[in-house]
Amino acid sequence: MLVEKVIQKPINKNVIDTITLNYNDRFIRRKKLISDNKLEFLVNLPETISVNKDDGFLLDDGNLILIKYAKETLIEIRSEDLIKFAWHIGNRHIPCQIETNRLLIHEDKVIENLIIRLGGSIKKISEEFSPEGGAYGLGRTHGHKH
Repeated sequence: MLVEKVIQKPINKNVIDTITLNYNDRFIRRKKLISDNKLEFLVNLPETISVNKDDGFLLDDGNLILIKYAKETLIEIRSEDLIKFAWHIGNRHIPCQIETNRLLIHEDKVIENLIIRLGGSIKKISEEFSPEGGAYGLGRTHGHKH
């Protein structure tokens, strides 16, 4: 089966399966994937994109495979001064899920030590990871030149 298109949040009865992807696997252009029920398919998109929860891979037969987020091992950061920690994480271009009372990042021993040194608390958790997009909310960043 071949996928050449991703449908954003399809409202379609042609969903035949799901695929559960972690954050890194959701950044895709060309790759062989296996759905949650073991259906193999090839994704061959015109450009690299970041797929989102509840988007669908459109198969060449017209059916859809719905994208789900995998639970990942993350670091939960809490502090009375989350803004300070958000700045340090952003300054290092680390993907970060920003919430009212906490920040979530992938495991990173250097950042974990920094957070503790600066008075924040950390805890390992397992949850879906949906960090903020890149500049102007247009998706992921790939680094930049200074």
